[in-house]
Amino acid sequence: MKSTAEIAAQLDGYDPQALPAHAVNAFLERLVEPVTEVERVPLFEALGRVLAEDIVSPISVPPHDNSAMDGFAFDGTQLVPGLPLMLKVIGTALAGAAWRGSVQAGECVKIMTGAVMPAGLDTVVPQEFTQLEGDRVRIPADLLRPGDNRRFAGEDLMAGQPALRRGERLGPAALGLVASLGLADVAVWRRLRVAYFSTGDEILSLGEAPREGAVYDSNRYTVFGLLTRLGCQMVDLGVVRDDPVALEAAFRSAAERADAVITSGGVSVGEADHTRAMMKQLGDVAFWRIAMRPGRPMAAGRIGAGELVQHDAGTLPESAVRYLQAGKPPTNAVLFGLPGNPVAVMVNFLAFVRPALLRMMGADPQPPLLLRATSEEALRKKPGRTEYQRGLVTRHVDGSLSVRAIGNQGSGVLSSMVQANGLIVLDHEQGPVAIGDPLSVMMFEGAVG
Repeated sequence: MKSTAEIAAQLDGYDPQALPAHAVNAFLERLVEPVTEVERVPLFEALGRVLAEDIVSPISVPPHDNSAMDGFAFDGTQLVPGLPLMLKVIGTALAGAAWRGSVQAGECVKIMTGAVMPAGLDTVVPQEFTQLEGDRVRIPADLLRPGDNRRFAGEDLMAGQPALRRGERLGPAALGLVASLGLADVAVWRRLRVAYFSTGDEILSLGEAPREGAVYDSNRYTVFGLLTRLGCQMVDLGVVRDDPVALEAAFRSAAERADAVITSGGVSVGEADHTRAMMKQLGDVAFWRIAMRPGRPMAAGRIGAGELVQHDAGTLPESAVRYLQAGKPPTNAVLFGLPGNPVAVMVNFLAFVRPALLRMMGADPQPPLLLRATSEEALRKKPGRTEYQRGLVTRHVDGSLSVRAIGNQGSGVLSSMVQANGLIVLDHEQGPVAIGDPLSVMMFEGAVG
């Protein structure tokens, strides 16, 4: 296993004081490793899980040619351009039961959507386009072509064909696809365990009385929401005060119980707290000043859970006390040390932590889908850093998209994050933006909203 210094040395132009955002993703891609344990889960519990093996279709879907419409099935070779067609109705084919009769020229079968196409028939006319005259049906001229409104056997999937690939994260459509194959469960990688806590003497937990200079902790709840969206198994270690004893116990407890650890606060240079020092003491951690806004300070690496010194249990979070009493063996977890400002936490998570966690989950994460929208206003931007501005995207009647920055862009202002529906992504080398310029936007839906 390579150290953070060895991984960083592989990055071109690595400068921990002005690291480009793309270099952070390259570092994390080399740092993290997927989980290896596999479990089988019922389909109703598989949403958001990552496949641990390919799913090969055991059957063809659909298993037979069938009708795509409620209507009348007939042999399409009888259609003559410019002429209507009159056919005698000799039976009814219902979904779920094949019709066994034979059909001659000049005859048809009334058929329901999904019903098996009777032998020799290849075309269906929707019933709303026909006229019934006794036991005969009239089909208007030039309405159909032979083969219309027929679904072919195996049109969705053929038996023996890969239906889903290992590493795919199962969404609602994928669940339906698996069910259509008659499979009741799937093999998935186990859930990723992620521990998280906030740090700082100025942070209040909900329920505590307000005090001068203190703020209520929002980051734990934001991180909780983001991790829930990913389907992680979460370990909430609460708020840890800026004390070496409490921090050591929290870090070791987190590393022993989880695959990844997320903290907020205490990673800026020169901060008067002990978080950064404890990260260095307990782990192999790189500290950066990323060329981005918001979210410049960040730490990443590995943190260990080892043998703890004896501490006063009365000073520790309950979760850390349980860890002390358990006497667990040493382990290592991936550490993500995020800034303390609430918006910076969200931006860093979306830009860096989320792709890394997906990789740890066994998925093959793709770059976030960026939409293109024209700017409704001029935006200030200096080349040499990536900026993420809260934006409101509007869709116009012609289908085009436009975007404007919304609300206060300060890194501690969560209200504008709520008002926004996406992040305007201003690339590292991009300069000022004029009205009408095209912009990239990372939409929140699916990740935040």
